[in-house]
Amino acid sequence: MAAETSAAGMGPGMSDDETDKTPKRRRGPKKATARYLENSAAHYLGRFATSRAHLRQLMMQKVKRSAEQHGTDPAEGEKFVDDIIAKFEKYGFLDDKAYAEMRARSLHAKGTPVRGIRYKLMQKGLGEDHVEAALEHLADEERAADLDLAAALTLARRRRIGPYRTDDKDVRAERREKDMAVLARAGFSYDVVCQVLDADSIEELELAAREG
Repeated sequence: MAAETSAAGMGPGMSDDETDKTPKRRRGPKKATARYLENSAAHYLGRFATSRAHLRQLMMQKVKRSAEQHGTDPAEGEKFVDDIIAKFEKYGFLDDKAYAEMRARSLHAKGTPVRGIRYKLMQKGLGEDHVEAALEHLADEERAADLDLAAALTLARRRRIGPYRTDDKDVRAERREKDMAVLARAGFSYDVVCQVLDADSIEELELAAREG
């Protein structure tokens, strides 16, 4: 008897899963009040490190959507954003210098060449002074005579190409074009690619990449 009785609100043969598929109403953007923007910025910074410019861009998107949806004043919203950023900088939650150094270190560890690091940092709105200082700090920290070569070795090691594949020169010659393509696609110059693939040994490469 119980098996023949359908639950309230369910048609015959309708499963629980089907009743759960009722579309949920999407909520629109919230009003860009000072409190909302500060809470939103704090929540973002609690999850991600970022630059001053990038955080400002994200918050100004909220200001723009609020103006379109609720008719709030964009100029007032912009002032809220600038005040929030100044406050977070004052208390050390935003630090472009530290962020640039951390991001450069992370990208280098993945085998990103210098021009790739520079491009990604500038994408985040970091100024040229912070970018160059971060690269100088990275070179000192890594004790690298050649940051590009050091990054290329990291990528070659991870992908097991060139001298990291085998000592057998015939095998390396056979795979040379494919290995060259891997390094070229990553953004390394022809000279660096050849230096990695034509090295007689890993030790030779690592000595060339590091300071004495």
